[in-house]
Amino acid sequence: TQPPTMLRRLVLVALLMAPATAFMPSAFPGLRKAPIFSARANTAPRQHRFATFFMTADQFTVGVLGDLHIDPRKMEDYETGRNQWLPILDNAKNEHGNVAMVSLGDLGESKSVRPQETSELFAGTTECHKMAAEYLGSFSVPYEVVGGNHDLEGLDEFDTDEANLAMYLREHGKETPQFKRQIAEKTLLVGLGSTVFRSAKYTSHEVTIDDEQMLWFEQVLKEHPSTEGWKVFVFTHAPPNGSGLRVLQENHVVNGCCWLNHSDEKKCSKFIELVREHRCIKAWFSGHFHLGQDYQDSITFPTIDPKDGPYPNRGSCVFVQTSVMRGGTSRDGRQQSRLIRGNKEGFEICTVDHQKDGAIRVDATITYTDENHEVGVYSHKDLKAVGDEYFKVYQPCAGDSLHPPDKGYIPYGEDGALHVNEEVTKETVAWWRMSCGRTMGMLNGMLVEYDTSTLAPLGLIVGADELLGKRIAVIDSGLQDNCVIDESSEGMEGADCAGVSGGVFREQAVVMFDPATGQTTVVQPNEDGSYWRKIVRNKMVRMQEVRRLKAAKEFAREALKLKDSDEDPPVVSSWGPYVSTVGTAKATGVAGLTVPAKQK
Repeated sequence: TQPPTMLRRLVLVALLMAPATAFMPSAFPGLRKAPIFSARANTAPRQHRFATFFMTADQFTVGVLGDLHIDPRKMEDYETGRNQWLPILDNAKNEHGNVAMVSLGDLGESKSVRPQETSELFAGTTECHKMAAEYLGSFSVPYEVVGGNHDLEGLDEFDTDEANLAMYLREHGKETPQFKRQIAEKTLLVGLGSTVFRSAKYTSHEVTIDDEQMLWFEQVLKEHPSTEGWKVFVFTHAPPNGSGLRVLQENHVVNGCCWLNHSDEKKCSKFIELVREHRCIKAWFSGHFHLGQDYQDSITFPTIDPKDGPYPNRGSCVFVQTSVMRGGTSRDGRQQSRLIRGNKEGFEICTVDHQKDGAIRVDATITYTDENHEVGVYSHKDLKAVGDEYFKVYQPCAGDSLHPPDKGYIPYGEDGALHVNEEVTKETVAWWRMSCGRTMGMLNGMLVEYDTSTLAPLGLIVGADELLGKRIAVIDSGLQDNCVIDESSEGMEGADCAGVSGGVFREQAVVMFDPATGQTTVVQPNEDGSYWRKIVRNKMVRMQEVRRLKAAKEFAREALKLKDSDEDPPVVSSWGPYVSTVGTAKATGVAGLTVPAKQK
């Protein structure tokens, strides 16, 4: 029971609050006394009702769930996870009442859950979202959800993203893909959701925040400035470029789906620009990578001690990676969720460990020093497991006035050229800036482009299949009258032309050459000046290509009068730069040209 003095204070607060007070919990979606865990969709309409708690003004608790990928055949981990969460949430309701859950999207399994009956993917279907809404509504507190890259994947059920999105919004009781909830005094939870799958320009697994949401988001930030004491916690499925979080080289980097709006250079950089401009953004939570929370770089601070490295230029925002609940969806074996506990003094970022009976571990403590600054402290070092290094991607460090660039940086020689003075191996680590301002480097035998301002990895330029055993050089290929590197740009301090290009700006060529064969290949930029290759296309396009290939094989077998026991005839596709229908970019070599031809 509450002490009498505290109870009188809470009752007084409740009586003085207007019914529409900003920090009253909004409609509770789908509250039920007992959750339903069933593969059969619940057809009853979701109920919305208001509930009133006695609340203290500044305290709050938020549970954050990473990619759920619900599979109705494998509900044990979800039931266990929910049961671990309920006492945490009940305690917070009793203590202060400002409680909510946020799901970071990717709600359903991206495969058939009834393979004997149908090949239809479960993710993005009406059945999937009904079940996800039922599950998220079973925590007995309000929930919010943002769309991930799989949440509009109901390809057999819906012809368009718009129809799929309308169903998703309806099932979760949402009016828009974005949300805004005041969780405590001067404290907002804000979410942005992906709205594109079928119509994606490149990979369908890019998390795309549309222009309408971006305008709304910027306006919300302007209306809630830090100078008035506002604190904003942001939730998206993927993190923004510049977050500094651990990413997957072999998956999201090479496929161009690491960051929000990854394939559009201007829109991709907009998020970190807003973070730098609006100090009201105090934290940004994301999932997408299916990586655990035991690494220190699953949380990145807006500032660090100068003795530990250069200023990261991340405004006042702490970026936070969120793991997964179900074991079969984890890439590193962890099963974890995030817990936020905050008040007017700051907040804690915690792990709820679903492999340890829901044990709560404090990972970081953030203390506000004023409305624009805070101090973050990690509560523990990396808790490593075997194989964790696979999930660590090298990111260049440019240094600053107090720190030199990292050891991988290669400067230009007096002749204006740059040479990687070794044959490329899996262990080669090097990076450099092109005189045009582009940044590239090598890791795991690949040539990768990095964002010029944040030095975050953008995508694959040359695959290991084509690069291993060769040498790389950057040479002059022409002259220009001016330098395009702008020293006034955020993140480009000290990047003067003399330092990065060996003198006056020169048009350059990236070449790789094979000392054994003499073969020399020029790595040409894309039409927009970038270098990373948008190899993986929209899933709808790839599915159509696969169907054409299958039809061609059947036609060829019939035309050649092949027997059932005969092997399929060789069938190849003829199209632009694309040589495969795979969904993961691993190779860039052209058989018979830049890599040896494959003979059957």
